[in-house]
Amino acid sequence: MTGCSNSMSNQAERNQGLEEKANVTEMTSSSDSTSIIYFAGGCFWGTEHFFKQVEGVIATEVGFANGRTDNPTYKEVVQKNTGYAETVKVTYDAEKLDLNLLLDLYFLTIDPTSINKQGNDIGDQYRTGIYYTSEQQLPLIRQRIDKEAAKHTRPIAVEVTPLKKYYKAEEYHQDYLDKNPGGYCHINPALFKVAEEANKAKQ
Repeated sequence: MTGCSNSMSNQAERNQGLEEKANVTEMTSSSDSTSIIYFAGGCFWGTEHFFKQVEGVIATEVGFANGRTDNPTYKEVVQKNTGYAETVKVTYDAEKLDLNLLLDLYFLTIDPTSINKQGNDIGDQYRTGIYYTSEQQLPLIRQRIDKEAAKHTRPIAVEVTPLKKYYKAEEYHQDYLDKNPGGYCHINPALFKVAEEANKAKQ
């Protein structure tokens, strides 16, 4: 099975220099019911597709979070020491979707004790992380980390920090599994149905 970093098509590589990169997104807050959180869970193709299924998620976007350089390309993140993690920006309606449920779903998709490796993908760009955009999110995240730690003998490797730097990935990465239904995904496909049904059960 081919990993995320090795699955770019020749066409995508030709287009890479032509695609528009988004400006850095700093920490945000919202005065309405919409909230934003960022999840790093290995290859961002599958993680985005997973969260897209959840009722109450308004939008998803794949990008690179909390690295050291400016305007990184996918190739740079994969091949160079940029410090970025492949990350999914999740915008959700806090009146319809509880952050606790999002956190529970996130932990279904990862090995939280694995360092810089998920599925077939190895490297610090595939590390796990929860990057929050509001201090109000942090206590819930910490509680969920503690709950997860009680299930494992090894330490939890999920980093928890505020979002410091974020760049949108090239367009061919957005909605990748919708565009390429047979594309590589490190997440068990059965979990997509779990995500689809999870919040419906709460209604």
